[in-house]
Amino acid sequence: MQLSWNNTLPLNGNRPVVLAVDDNEDNLLLVSLAVEQFLNCSLIGASDGETAISLAQLYRPDLILLDIVLPDLNGFEVIDRLKQHWQTKTIPIVAVTGLAKEEDCDRILAAGCDGYLSKPYMLDDLEKVIYRYLRTPSLV
Repeated sequence: MQLSWNNTLPLNGNRPVVLAVDDNEDNLLLVSLAVEQFLNCSLIGASDGETAISLAQLYRPDLILLDIVLPDLNGFEVIDRLKQHWQTKTIPIVAVTGLAKEEDCDRILAAGCDGYLSKPYMLDDLEKVIYRYLRTPSLV
């Protein structure tokens, strides 16, 4: 299922671009609110792993917020493919997932994620994560 996000150029070149990947539309809407309204970033949304990989290669976002449990490729497969591709291997990836056990977090970070945020989360926590990985003047 592909959600109806406006994933077409041009994006505002002055705003950082965040790719949010989640198969739950409510979760994407929450991220959209935080990213576009509160943090002045542009958002690209994807509801499955294949779309996420394609969008990451096309737009090369400044940050990827990635759910691990997805309907086609799981987050680990997405991370692996992104880290192997020259256009996407340096993009920071933060897992935003319901997998909340300590061993889940360790496994996710070992797979190549730069950060981890457990669902459910507070908007303040999401903002802190985004600030941490998008250290740009427009966000300070």
